[in-house]
Amino acid sequence: MHNHIEKFQQYWTRFSESINLRSVQSESLFSILSYSYVGNYYHTHQHIVECLELFYDIKDQLNDPIAVELAIWFHDVIYDPQASDNEEQSAKLMLEHCVGILKKAELEKVARWIIATKKHLPSKEHDLKYLLDIDLAILAASPPRFAEYEQQIQQEYGWVSPETYQVKRAEVLTQFYQQKPLFQTQYFRQKFEEAAKNNLAQVLNF
Repeated sequence: MHNHIEKFQQYWTRFSESINLRSVQSESLFSILSYSYVGNYYHTHQHIVECLELFYDIKDQLNDPIAVELAIWFHDVIYDPQASDNEEQSAKLMLEHCVGILKKAELEKVARWIIATKKHLPSKEHDLKYLLDIDLAILAASPPRFAEYEQQIQQEYGWVSPETYQVKRAEVLTQFYQQKPLFQTQYFRQKFEEAAKNNLAQVLNF
């Protein structure tokens, strides 16, 4: 856990320096982000760090990497498993606290992208496809990490009865399994599609 928090801080420093963020604003935003990911099981510093590691692998393929990275930082900044508007609230918080970082139209685009991580619908936007694929890449994790992920999600829904959780979780994972393709970009399809489908098949006993 400490390693993830340390990397989280390193990535934030890298991002804030790359966009010449004033130290006061950088520290304020980091405080919001760092605190927001505490107390969750999956939607944590670890998830953001894993997303950022993938982002840096494909950064040179993006049209607007700064917007994509900002969306990664804020896409789960508000997460309550009992709420249905986490993405909308996360986008709203980003808009409120990131004034001046990018032009208004850019921030509104980032907000729309954050909301798009709610349903992961197919997109025609080049950069959004990469953002959505990054967010879903956990499905292609190594078997130990995937098992850990499944456990983390179950812990986040600890308030749901085990029987109901099993049924609902199977519905979600089946939907991902049946998506053809699961990933929207060629890069992620080639690198992660097979592993993701194998993980899903195993957990669903297909």
